[in-house]
Amino acid sequence: MKEVSELDLPADIRYAESHEWVKKDGDEVTVGLSDYAQDQMGDIVYVELPEPGASFNKGDEFGTVESVKAVSEMLIPVGGEIVAVNENLADGPELVNSAPYTDGWMIRIKPDDMSECDNLMDKDAYLKKLKG
Repeated sequence: MKEVSELDLPADIRYAESHEWVKKDGDEVTVGLSDYAQDQMGDIVYVELPEPGASFNKGDEFGTVESVKAVSEMLIPVGGEIVAVNENLADGPELVNSAPYTDGWMIRIKPDDMSECDNLMDKDAYLKKLKG
């Protein structure tokens, strides 16, 4: 497992307490698992995602990730409607391990309230949380 100093934590995204990340893109946001989360889970072998059109409130479970170690629920960091899911994860769940912020993204959301993103942690706050 990586040391905290070795983690890839882009500064242009926000992080949830439950280790999902959010990146704003116009009136939508992209969501995935942080480098820390994927590293802790180990090799990811299966990802279950919702259908486009489904709506969730902030904090709801929106899917699961299965690794060689465990199955973990993913919690949606901002409420809204799912507008897209990363279909590539069905055949290539390992993308979450190899490229968590690019090819391994999970869902795109049209948030009900974009300001919910502002309540998530920036890189510095997330690093502080990880260091304890």
